[in-house]
Amino acid sequence: MSRRTIAVSMKAGKLTARSLAYVIRAVGRKIAKEYRASKTPHGKQTVKKLMAHSGEKNSIELSGDTKQFDRVARKWNVDYAFYQTGPDKYLLFFKSQQADAITACFSEYSKKVLDKTKSQRIPIREQLKRAADALTRQPSHKRERAKEAAHEDR
Repeated sequence: MSRRTIAVSMKAGKLTARSLAYVIRAVGRKIAKEYRASKTPHGKQTVKKLMAHSGEKNSIELSGDTKQFDRVARKWNVDYAFYQTGPDKYLLFFKSQQADAITACFSEYSKKVLDKTKSQRIPIREQLKRAADALTRQPSHKRERAKEAAHEDR
């Protein structure tokens, strides 16, 4: 357990036993809160830490970008862990009690992944390739000027 410093400030006209007891209780509550928070991690964590939580765990196969899933899962406040089974293949472990939240989170993640693949944006390299093809198809400026000059002389 790491040591943390807790700063306490008190403003009182006279330091009495009652005010000192109040401050000590407040410090005790703060220490207990920090201790409870350090006991059970939340959000993304290692598989080992997730398995140490009480209750049953489930898993789902996930292929693709885990960072995109992280963004969505933070909104739903779920506890989960990834275990890599292959390149771009993961097992997503989560608490059984949070199955409904994971289902909703997973459906939102799926929508985002599908929308990303259906995106109307054309990649920059493809745009450059199209522009280069268009330039090669256009006649050179010299030919255009020659045609204009010949047309004007008539």
